[in-house]
Amino acid sequence: SDGGNILFESYDEDQKLVKVILQGACSGCPSSTFTLKNGIENMLKEMLQGRVERVEAING
Repeated sequence: SDGGNILFESYDEDQKLVKVILQGACSGCPSSTFTLKNGIENMLKEMLQGRVERVEAING
């Protein structure tokens, strides 16, 4: 809602790891870690049960 964007970068099936790129206002934002862990990571874990364990921002 603050003008940021999240771009999918990659998925590692063996590590169950999703990598994303934070863009715009999300990049470097102090609350980006909270958004990443409590928003995106939890949502993907729920939607893709057993296939995602971790979400990592490769630029933040």
